[in-house]
Amino acid sequence: MGQGLLVFLDIVHSYSAGDEMVGLSLFDGSNDCYFHTAWWVVEYQIDGFQFHSLSSMMYTHNGFASFTGDLEEYCNQYVDKDALMYLILANEILHALHPNIVTIAEDYQVQATYYPGLCEPTSQGGLGFDYYVNLSVPDMWLDFLENIPDHEWSMSKIVSTIVRNRQYADKMLVYAENHNQSISGGRSFAEILFGNVKEDPLSSKQTLLRGCSLHKMIRLITLTIGGYAYLNFMGNEFGHPKRVEFPMPNNNFSFSLANRCWDLLENEVHNHLFSFDKVSVVSLLGVIFVVYFEDMMKLGENERSLSRRLPNIHHVKDSAMVISYMRGPLLFIFNFHPTNSYEGYNVGVEEAGEYRIILNTDETKYGGQGIIEEGQYLQITINRRVDGLQNCLEVPLPSRTAQVYKLSRILRI
Repeated sequence: MGQGLLVFLDIVHSYSAGDEMVGLSLFDGSNDCYFHTAWWVVEYQIDGFQFHSLSSMMYTHNGFASFTGDLEEYCNQYVDKDALMYLILANEILHALHPNIVTIAEDYQVQATYYPGLCEPTSQGGLGFDYYVNLSVPDMWLDFLENIPDHEWSMSKIVSTIVRNRQYADKMLVYAENHNQSISGGRSFAEILFGNVKEDPLSSKQTLLRGCSLHKMIRLITLTIGGYAYLNFMGNEFGHPKRVEFPMPNNNFSFSLANRCWDLLENEVHNHLFSFDKVSVVSLLGVIFVVYFEDMMKLGENERSLSRRLPNIHHVKDSAMVISYMRGPLLFIFNFHPTNSYEGYNVGVEEAGEYRIILNTDETKYGGQGIIEEGQYLQITINRRVDGLQNCLEVPLPSRTAQVYKLSRILRI
């Protein structure tokens, strides 16, 4: 580990094949180097492994079966016992020889990441992984963006998908969008949201405003409502508009998409999604639209929102399309409604006091409209029971925006 960075090897056992011409067994001249995990730790000092596509090896049906969540679907005659024993031994040996090693379970089919005991110690009958990746989250966002009209988005589904498998929430890693949306022919969220901007200036402005708003809100709620860690595929933080595509026959072995265009940050447009993942700015088609990353990540660092206990989700309203939850001293409020704004929306809080906005996705510096005025940033609780909590706030809540309030002063009544 250097400069605070950890290096992980993505190890894909499903790429192992008996046919040496198509598998990886002889890629270095030997038949075992790629899958000799301990060798990589010793030789290259890597910090851990992400075990990719687990269901393809854990089940004889390779994960291509319907899972409803019933325990018998995970532990039945289709479990490949040899593969299961290998995973247990791999985790046992790696952690015994290298106590600081980190192992991550990942499965594009999602099912294997809910295997009972996946992140339990091998000494307690578990498989021994340290963390697992919840890939159902980026899959949900992709489905929403591509297939579901904005006004039909389900707040209940958003919450249940991100916080699914609460038993292992402290072991969960989440993406808003992952490499599958940016590689292998997929489309990044920025490409989906901004890829069809028309020549008409009014239409272009509305498309960019919608895209910018959703890009910010999707990333913020995924970061703050999930587990204790958040992952990002490089370039997505500033709304990279193009996928990664390696040279291959169907693109005439072109290198045109085999890159990340860091020069986009020189454009005022992309310099603003990065300034709200830094602050986070995405620039597309030469037009500024800001989606925040540094400020969003500073929220996680400065307020330590991810290191605090898991969120108390107390307000989920599908009709209003509003979600609210507390995490530590922070109150998060999201209004996903595409058209409805609320002047004095009631949200419950337990502690009476003064709450101040510390992050607002609608600020003009993030490409928003700045509808909430500075004088509205400070809100004082009302002694009225809402959402099962002792007090409430009446807050301005513009459509397609999110605000983060911090309890700045406690009032004793």
